[in-house]
Amino acid sequence: MRALSFKLCLFVVVRLGVAAWLCSAESQAEAPFVPRTQAIKFPDLYEASIAELQEGLEKRQFTSVDLVKAYFARIDEVNLQGPTLRAVIEMNPSALEQAAALDRERLVKGPRGPLHGIPIIVKDNIATLHSEGMNTTAGSFALLGSVVPRDSGVAAKLRAAGAIILAKANLSEWANFRGSVPSGFSGRGGQSSSPYVPLGDPSGSSSGSGISAAIGLAAGTLGSETDGSIISPSNNNNLVGIKPTVGLTSRAGVIPISEHQDSVGPMCRSVADAATILTVIAGKDPLDNFTLAQPPVVPDFTKALNRNALRGARLGVPRALFSRSNNNIVAAFNASLETFRKLGATIIDPADLPDSAELQASNNETVVLDTDFKVDVNRYIAGLVEVPTGVKNLADLITFNSEHASEELVPPFWTDQSIFIASENTTQDQAYFDALAADKDLGQTRGIDGALKKFKLDALLLPSIVSSGPAAIAGYPVVTVPLGFQPANVTLSPAEPTRSMGPNMPFGISFSGTAFSEFKLVSFAFAYEQATHNRLKQLAFAAAIPKTQLQDVIGK
Repeated sequence: MRALSFKLCLFVVVRLGVAAWLCSAESQAEAPFVPRTQAIKFPDLYEASIAELQEGLEKRQFTSVDLVKAYFARIDEVNLQGPTLRAVIEMNPSALEQAAALDRERLVKGPRGPLHGIPIIVKDNIATLHSEGMNTTAGSFALLGSVVPRDSGVAAKLRAAGAIILAKANLSEWANFRGSVPSGFSGRGGQSSSPYVPLGDPSGSSSGSGISAAIGLAAGTLGSETDGSIISPSNNNNLVGIKPTVGLTSRAGVIPISEHQDSVGPMCRSVADAATILTVIAGKDPLDNFTLAQPPVVPDFTKALNRNALRGARLGVPRALFSRSNNNIVAAFNASLETFRKLGATIIDPADLPDSAELQASNNETVVLDTDFKVDVNRYIAGLVEVPTGVKNLADLITFNSEHASEELVPPFWTDQSIFIASENTTQDQAYFDALAADKDLGQTRGIDGALKKFKLDALLLPSIVSSGPAAIAGYPVVTVPLGFQPANVTLSPAEPTRSMGPNMPFGISFSGTAFSEFKLVSFAFAYEQATHNRLKQLAFAAAIPKTQLQDVIGK
């Protein structure tokens, strides 16, 4: 009996001690440790990496609540005030509450992974729970207030990893598939512009995602691409962008253009950050049958971060694709080839796609996208729980825009919806199926795969401004990294409504490959990035750089 009593007493003491520790942890999470800011060098949010932020969170130098407050303040500074970049459509009213819960979880259980408590901005065509307080509209008033049935597949993966969905990014409305409208405009968000050239073209359609990542309005962002919508705004906003193979990341819950070409990927300030996010959002989703064709095991793309990856690599230059490109971009691209050689790569130049001329003349992609959009967007709208505006299909969207022209068809630059009208007039006929087959042949067999095989290449190397087309119709991946900037003596274009050219406008270099070759492409991009560090050779213009830093919000 005495021995049992002793064990019982010991058990009670231990349980009480654990309970006291848990109470203490909960209490500390609710009132987190506030450091002496003078003794700590906080990461600069303009450039802070996910790893740096995670390290500060682990060391309890700041909290996820602090991060959300700081990023919200940074958005307020430049979004609708100051340079009015219009990068963000709306902020998450639940973000602070979610951050506090993740701070408590970190103290009690530890972090879930590298995205635990990290704020991410997603494009406004990527569905997030309506109960959270944000809309999913593709920038259109036609879907304002619509209720999605669930998180998109990629948003669900971000949440499961502990990320905080901070805000919805502005975009080219309907992912730039409404009509001939300047990139970066949506009815809800207005006209966004570049942080590198005042009133500069941010490119699209993931315009707001690009702007937000470029100047540190979040730790990273998500964009979507059908043809160029991640790569082009990453090019214009001095970013790393990864457009994955169609089927590597889920499109379930993403307002579509084409199930054959749409892809969701990260837009970040570094290859490491992009690889971290891609690792989280990649994977199969039963709600997107294209993902069921991916390899059985998705790589950890952070393991591709190898500075020596270019040693022994064979990279081909498809010169015919950029023979008419901007002279400054071509000159910088040509100069970069020596860097690749010094890093151990063999450059095959030229290494043109066997079907370059035919590919550039083809109209098959237009046939496919116009036809797909009508089918896919009608299916998306039919799957919504509620649509307060009453739109049920593409025909209704066209009518809605006409009836709400003062919001949607705003003169003088944003009045067109010709792509909507062309799409509404399509049917899935034999010409459509022939175009699909021709695109596969042009993009894959006689395109990218043809060049890789003919020249025994690991990847294709291109100026980012021309890299998206072949990969788009093939459904293949592209990774872009910063390459350079237009010189200071470049003529500043007139703002109509944005400027197509100006001093310091960024541009990038891209790596393209065959299906599911992201691991290899990420490794090449990382090796080049680490050898050059091109991104920080030019900052955004002064007014576009938010001033708020972590030390400004901690304890307040």
